[in-house]
Amino acid sequence: MKGGGLLRGYALLYLLFLYAPIILLPIFAFNSSTIIAFPLSEFTTQWFREIPNTPALVESVKTSLIIAVSTALLSTVLGICAARAGAKYRFPGKAPILGFIMLPLVLPEIIVAVSMLVVLLALGLPLGHWTVILGHTLICTPFCIAILNSAFANLDASLEEAAYDLGETAWSTFRLITLPLVMPGIVSALLISFTISLDEFIIAFFLTGTEPTLPVYLWGQLRFPQKIPVVMALGTILVAMSVTLLTFAEFMRRRGIAKAGRKDTGGFL
Repeated sequence: MKGGGLLRGYALLYLLFLYAPIILLPIFAFNSSTIIAFPLSEFTTQWFREIPNTPALVESVKTSLIIAVSTALLSTVLGICAARAGAKYRFPGKAPILGFIMLPLVLPEIIVAVSMLVVLLALGLPLGHWTVILGHTLICTPFCIAILNSAFANLDASLEEAAYDLGETAWSTFRLITLPLVMPGIVSALLISFTISLDEFIIAFFLTGTEPTLPVYLWGQLRFPQKIPVVMALGTILVAMSVTLLTFAEFMRRRGIAKAGRKDTGGFL
């Protein structure tokens, strides 16, 4: 009993340490004062109304959305191919190849960003949207593979064999049978990679061109104290959107496992 109480106390302290800054974010976003400190002043929605009236902020949001959508699509397509190959086929060097693809999960992002920057500059290639998309795809693809591995592993192979016996081709079987069954995992991978790309800062900071992404723009605005309330207002919106997307992604993942009739061994939430 004593050990259980200590464990619960540790868990509560850990959650408080982890989420206290996020809880303070909306509190100060609705505070009328430009000084981020207690006691609070009056309740206001002024900072939220100023967001669309800041052209540079709006442009950074558009840039981030373009990059995030492109990254999500590319990462998920690559993840489908890798997860499908890993779940169905046997080929020489399968384990090392898949391990190499998953390597960005354990590499520090600063190393990945600097390495890509050096290579791109050495090749004389200009920095822009596509370089950030390339970097984000590199780090998002392993997450997509991890999600889709579970979706393809839970797939009943007898369904595909039955389709082959009925005269379907490999492509039509994949399109009509396999793809609908793994669709919850695909949606989950799309949402996870979109969220990661939208929030990512280090790679975007090194590889962005003249049009910064939203995280890079927000970092630059922190040098101006009068801009911080607007930044916190936008941060509140981003946190709410990220939580919503991750919750929906987890819902789709569990739905896919339930649809396949398998046991859930853990997930994001």
